[in-house]
Amino acid sequence: MTARPSLYVALAEQRYVIERPWGDIPGDGGKVTDVVCDAGGHIFVLLRADCYVDTRLPTLIELAPDGRRLAAWGEDIVDGHMLSIGPDGRIYVVDRDAHEVVVFDRTGRRIGGLGRRHQPNQPFNHPCDVAIAPSGDIYVADGYGASRVFRFGADGNLISTWGTPGKEPGQFSTPHGIWALADGRVAVTDRENNRLQVFSASGDLLSVWPDFYHPMDVFQDGRQRLYVTDQVPRLSMLAPDGTLLARCRPVLNGAHGMWGDAEGNFYLAEMNPSRVTKLRPIS
Repeated sequence: MTARPSLYVALAEQRYVIERPWGDIPGDGGKVTDVVCDAGGHIFVLLRADCYVDTRLPTLIELAPDGRRLAAWGEDIVDGHMLSIGPDGRIYVVDRDAHEVVVFDRTGRRIGGLGRRHQPNQPFNHPCDVAIAPSGDIYVADGYGASRVFRFGADGNLISTWGTPGKEPGQFSTPHGIWALADGRVAVTDRENNRLQVFSASGDLLSVWPDFYHPMDVFQDGRQRLYVTDQVPRLSMLAPDGTLLARCRPVLNGAHGMWGDAEGNFYLAEMNPSRVTKLRPIS
C-alpha cells in the first residue's frame, strides 16, 4: 500500500508538518470547538453538543503530549463554545447558551463561575470566549446576544464593561475570540466586521487591524507574536504592532479555536470535519 503523503505549511522561516486528525478524541458525541494547552504540555479539547438531542457525554477531553487520552469530564456543560486556562491551571469554559463561564480545577471539579447560569443578561447574553491576563484579571467576549467585553478581577468581581453594536472603531459585531496580551493590552477578533481590535486593559481603543475574513480566534506566543485564525481559511502571524509577518492555510474550513504549546506546536480546533489539526515544527 502506498504511504499517505505529508502536507507542509510555513510561517516565515518556520516550516510545519500537518498532522490530522490528531489525538484520541471520541467521535460519538459533540464536535471539536476549542483547544488549550497547560504548562506541562497537556492538551484540553472542548466538544460542543446539543443538550436537546445529543446523548449526555463528557465535553472536556484531556490528552497527553503524544495524543493519548488521559481523562474526560464536563458532562454538565450544555453548550461549550470556547475555553481558556490560567497560569494556576484553572480551566475556564464558556457555556454559551447557559450564559455562564464555568471554572474547573484540573480534575474537572467545578470550583466557581462567572454569570448566573441560565439567566441571560445576568450579565452575559450568549458569551463567546474568555481570556486570563497575567495580572489575574479575566476578560469575557460577550458576542452572540451582545457586543461587549467584560473585565473581572481575579476575585470574580466586575471591574468594567465596554462595547456597543456597530461598525465604527471600538464597536463590535460578534466579538468572538479574545486574548490578554503580555503587555496588558487586550485583543478581540471582531468577526463580522472582519477585523481585530486592540484595547487597553480598561477598554480604550488603541488600534484596529483589518484584512481578515471572519476572524475566529487569537493567540499570543512566548515571543509576543500573535496568531489569528479566520474563515478564508488562514492562519496569520503578526508582530505585536499588527504588522503581518506570514500566512498559511493549515485547515480545510477554518479553525474555530487554537492554542500553542511551549515546544512550538499549534493545535487547531476544526468543527467541520470535527477534529484537532496539529502543526508540528520541523527543521
